[in-house]
Amino acid sequence: MARVPAAVTATVHRVRNGVRTVPRALTRRHRPPRTLTAVDLDPQPRPWTRALGLLCVVLLGAWLGLLVVGNVRVPVGPMNTTMTLRPSLTGGTKINVSPLGALELRSHQAPIRLDVDVDQLDPVRSQALVDHPERLSGLQDEVARDVEHGTLDVAVRSCIAVVSGATALGLAVYRRPRRALAAGGLALTLLAASGATAFATWNPNSVLEPRFSGLLSSAPSLVGNARSIVSEFDVYQKELARLVTNVTKLYDVTSTLPAYEPDPTTIRVLHVSDIHLNPASWKIVASLVKQYSINVIVDSGDTMDHGTAAENGFLDPVADLGAPYVWVRGNHDSRVTQRYLERMKNVHVLDDGRAVTVAGVRFAGIGDPQFTPDRSVEPGGGAAEELAGARLASALRDQRAAGTPVDVAVAHEPSAARETDGDVPLVLSGHLHHEEMEVMKYGTRLRVEGSTGGSGLRAVEGKYPDPIEASVLYLDRDTRRLQAWDEIELGGLGLTTAEVSRHLPKENQPGATPTQTPSRTPSPSAP
Repeated sequence: MARVPAAVTATVHRVRNGVRTVPRALTRRHRPPRTLTAVDLDPQPRPWTRALGLLCVVLLGAWLGLLVVGNVRVPVGPMNTTMTLRPSLTGGTKINVSPLGALELRSHQAPIRLDVDVDQLDPVRSQALVDHPERLSGLQDEVARDVEHGTLDVAVRSCIAVVSGATALGLAVYRRPRRALAAGGLALTLLAASGATAFATWNPNSVLEPRFSGLLSSAPSLVGNARSIVSEFDVYQKELARLVTNVTKLYDVTSTLPAYEPDPTTIRVLHVSDIHLNPASWKIVASLVKQYSINVIVDSGDTMDHGTAAENGFLDPVADLGAPYVWVRGNHDSRVTQRYLERMKNVHVLDDGRAVTVAGVRFAGIGDPQFTPDRSVEPGGGAAEELAGARLASALRDQRAAGTPVDVAVAHEPSAARETDGDVPLVLSGHLHHEEMEVMKYGTRLRVEGSTGGSGLRAVEGKYPDPIEASVLYLDRDTRRLQAWDEIELGGLGLTTAEVSRHLPKENQPGATPTQTPSRTPSPSAP
C-alpha cells in the first residue's frame, strides 16, 4: 500500500481536531446566562456611607466606654472627689458640690468636659487641718498636685475606656477584628485630638469668672475690690480655715457660705430694667438689696406696660426697697408715670441729661423719646433714639467741662446709649430683654440689662418663659470705675432655678494694665 504523504496526514488531523473543538467553543459562547443571586442584586454601600457608619460606631462606643469605666476617685486636699470626662459641645469644667449646687468654669474649648463631683469631706484630713492650721500654707500646692495627678489618671483611664468601648462595639457590629481595631484606633485619635484642643485653649483665669447655681449662687454675694481678692492670698487662707473648721455646720445648715470680707469702699449698684408690671419683681429687688448690701438701684426703664394713671399704684413699693432709686423713662413709660415717680421720696428721675450724685456716684440720663403704647402717635424709630443719645452725650461733655464729670450714664434704648461712647466710663440701658456687655470703640463700657420682670405678660409668648435678670455692679469708691459684676438669672414663670455668674473686666484681671479715661480716640475691645 502506498504511504500517505505526511502533509496530507497533518491536514486530516487538523480537520478532525477542528471538528471536535467547534462544539466546545459554541457551547462556551452560547451558554445560558447565569442566574443572579440576592447578593448580586444588593447595591454595595458607598465609601462615605461606610465612613459615617464607622464614625457613629466609634462615637457611641467611646461614650459607652466612658460611662462604664471613665470615673476616677481622687482625693483633693481634705475632699474625696470623682473626676469624669464627658462628651460636650462647649467644653469647660463643672464642679458639683452636693447638696449645695454647682459651679462651671470656662476652662477650655473642646468636645470634652471635665466633671468633678465633690463626694464628701474626709474627716481625718479635715481634722488634721483644724488641729494644725500651719498646714494651710501648703494646702494650695497640695491641692494643685492632687488635681494634676487626678487629671492624669482620668486621662489614662479615659483612653482605655474609649478604645475598649469603640473596639467592642465595632466587633459586635462588623464581626471583623480588623474593622473593630480600626474603630478603636479612630476613637483614640479623636480623644487625643480633643485633649490637644483642650490643652491649646486652656484658660487658667477661668477661676476668676465662675458660674454658680443652686445654693452656691449666694457664694459671690459679698465682694470687695476685685484686685485685692485675687492678689491677697492670705485672706483666702483665713477663709479656707473658717470653711474647714465649720464644715459640719456648713453641710448641716447649707444656708450660708464663708465669704470674703467686703471692701468697705466698694459701691454696689443694682441694675434692673424692663419690669413690665410684674409685681413679683419688687420682692426680688428688695431681697437682692438686702443680700448684696446695695447702695443704689438703677432702673433703665419700661417699668410699666401702658403708662396709664391706673398703673401708678404699682410703683408704690419703690419707696420701701431699702436703697435710693435712680430711674429713666422707657418706651412703655409715659410722662404721667414720670411725674408720679418724681413726687416719690428717695427716687431720682433722670431726663434731658440732668446729673445727680447718689451714693457717691454721679449719674446722668435721658428718657426715651418714644411712647409706643400710644398708637395715635407714630414712633420716631432709630433716628429719634440717636438724637436723644446725642443730646445726652452733649450734656455729658458739658458736665466734664464744668469739672463735674459723670460716672454712669443711663438710657433705655441701647442705640441711644451708644451715642455716649467716649464721653463717660459706663452707660446702662435695657429694652432688649437679654443681657449684654461690651466695650465700645472709644472706650465706654455698655451694659444692657435683661428683663427684671421676666418680660411681664410677654413671658408666655415664647416656647419657654423668659428669665428674670438683674446684675450687681461693683464700683471703686475712689475712681467710680467698674471692678466686677454679677449676672443674676432666676427661672421665669413657673420655674425655680437660680444662677449667679461672676465677671471681671479685662483690665482688672491679674497682670492687666489700668484703663485710660474714655475718649474719642479708639480703644481696643475688652470683655
